Amino acid sequence: MKQSAFILIIAFLIAGCSFKPDYAKFDNISKGNFEEVEWEHLQGFEDDDLKLAFHTFKKGCEKARNSLKKVCEKTSNYSDAKSFFTENFVPFKLYSEDDTDTGLITGYYEPLLFGSRTKSDRYRYPIFKRPDDLITVDLSSIYPSLKSYRLKGRVVGNRLIPYQTREEIKSKDNLEAICYVDSKIDLFFLQIQGSGRVQLDNGEIINVGYADQNGRAYFAIGRAMIDRGYIKREDISLQTIRAWLEANPKKQDEILNLNPSYVFFKESAQTATGSLGVELIEKRNLAVDRKFIPLGYPVFINTQNPETKEGINQLMVAADTGGAIKGEIRADFFWGYGKEAEKLAGLMKEEGRLYILIPKEMYE
Repeated sequence: MKQSAFILIIAFLIAGCSFKPDYAKFDNISKGNFEEVEWEHLQGFEDDDLKLAFHTFKKGCEKARNSLKKVCEKTSNYSDAKSFFTENFVPFKLYSEDDTDTGLITGYYEPLLFGSRTKSDRYRYPIFKRPDDLITVDLSSIYPSLKSYRLKGRVVGNRLIPYQTREEIKSKDNLEAICYVDSKIDLFFLQIQGSGRVQLDNGEIINVGYADQNGRAYFAIGRAMIDRGYIKREDISLQTIRAWLEANPKKQDEILNLNPSYVFFKESAQTATGSLGVELIEKRNLAVDRKFIPLGYPVFINTQNPETKEGINQLMVAADTGGAIKGEIRADFFWGYGKEAEKLAGLMKEEGRLYILIPKEMYE
């Protein structure tokens, strides 16, 4: 009997270790694993500025996808933000494939650069417009399973080949520039952020927004700088990367060219605009991996301020994407515009949890 009991205990422990939660799935909008939770489980929801969250969601509704159209139509019926969210959505915690519920939360911001419409010794780094020879191929009509993927390249003869890398693009002489800026480092970070402002030498400030990308995979130069011993892993941030590059001008191109991805821009009447197509609201919009978090959806986040370590527990809206934002529990927190936003975005690499609000009509 004792031996049998021991075997049963061991079997139970083994079964317990291999137990996987019975996740909810929403295959039409996400590849993620979801667990339904009660509203009380969202730490800080009651204390949040839900009125601002409601405003942010309604702004995203201007570009709402089909799965949000019904709930977006209901926004005009509500004056109370909390009632709108609790009566029309069900909260779900997002899990990764390995059953963890935490992931990396970084930050981004809208930078200010200094430039001119005319190239000169000071202003010599071009912000390029989208080139005419950049081709995008959508395979979804032939291969529906590839609807999340796009091929980018250029045609040479009768073949589509990969578009040039960052290093190769900088030597092209047939690209049109919006303007020229005074810092290749600032230009590099502008491409990572995806949009920004440029103060021209005549005092005018213009907005530049994402137009396209060369199709090359994003590579984080900070990873290589750690591997090469240039910056300690625990010290890596936008600020330390910038400081090292400024202190080592002869190695700037070598390091920057490690990232073959290159972003092209367009001049815009709007300030920072995300992939959803609406202007971003500081501290209320997130960049996400749309394979797991669909754009336009409310996302409640638990993380912390990278400087003060105070908790950030608030309802946000997924409105943007990014080359480095890949994975189930992965998000980029939009801090806004200015030096303070740049500082916090550069420091942010915090652990966090994400909860997606799913419209009730999709769940019931």
